[in-house]
Amino acid sequence: MSDNTSGIKIDYRKLAAACRVKPGTTVDLRHDFDPGRADHHLDKESAVAALEHAKQELFALQDKFYAQADYSLLLVLQAIDAAGKDGTIKHVMSGLNPEGVDVYSFKAPSQAERAHDYLWRHQLVVPELGRIAVFNRSHYENVTVTRVHPELLWPRSADLTSKHIWHRRYRQINDWERYLTENGTVIIKLFLHLSRAEQKNRFLKRIDDETKNWKVSSSDMREREFWPDYQEAFSDMLTHTSTEFAPWHVIPADHKWFSHISTFAILLDTMKDLRPAYPELDDQGRADLATIRAELIAGD
Repeated sequence: MSDNTSGIKIDYRKLAAACRVKPGTTVDLRHDFDPGRADHHLDKESAVAALEHAKQELFALQDKFYAQADYSLLLVLQAIDAAGKDGTIKHVMSGLNPEGVDVYSFKAPSQAERAHDYLWRHQLVVPELGRIAVFNRSHYENVTVTRVHPELLWPRSADLTSKHIWHRRYRQINDWERYLTENGTVIIKLFLHLSRAEQKNRFLKRIDDETKNWKVSSSDMREREFWPDYQEAFSDMLTHTSTEFAPWHVIPADHKWFSHISTFAILLDTMKDLRPAYPELDDQGRADLATIRAELIAGD
């Protein structure tokens, strides 16, 4: 589980475990997780070098995963604005063969999507066996954004005014994820934990960088006013939906380099546990290959 390239020693399993939300625990993001945490035994330079090695290892594992097609993998990314979801996806994608990966960004639901239940649009794009899907924002918007802004709740036919609505939705999401995992979908859930101060810094950098001006809007400032409400919603989400079959991982996001290596640690740890392998041919398959080989040589 360690990377010994160029003297770098990283225990990926330990790094992944440090981010895991133990199922059954009560989470309070204000006290339980430090968004500025970075491993004292790991600096930025060594982490970047280790990341390049990790990408090669992950690419090799994914090739076997794709060929074997026994499982699919769903990577869920949830976070406040500017926490680094897009950057994380770019780094993940650079370590994977894009032929076997699909990325879905879930924004405000369309009219067609609102004509169905809130999980419908996510079920449509669950990855097929052998493939990896990345959800940039996800079904968890329905217990975070809608909790802060209940006017966005749907469908109206459901009992949306009940005081038990959030626990009901946690149960529905847990049931759906259990169904997926019992049918071959491995779920990795990452919450990128950003501090309010670092979000401010990133917004200011975007304003000062003309190539990133488009990433800042007045709505971002309005949403900052709801910071305490979002922290409460995220804390409850982590508390009630981190399960044995689909646990959450809280990624310290104030330092991008540490966020990226932590994400790869979780991906590597999960992929290695699956032990993907290239399919083995039976006697008939080997005989068929021998026949094809002979035909190709004779034809030339």
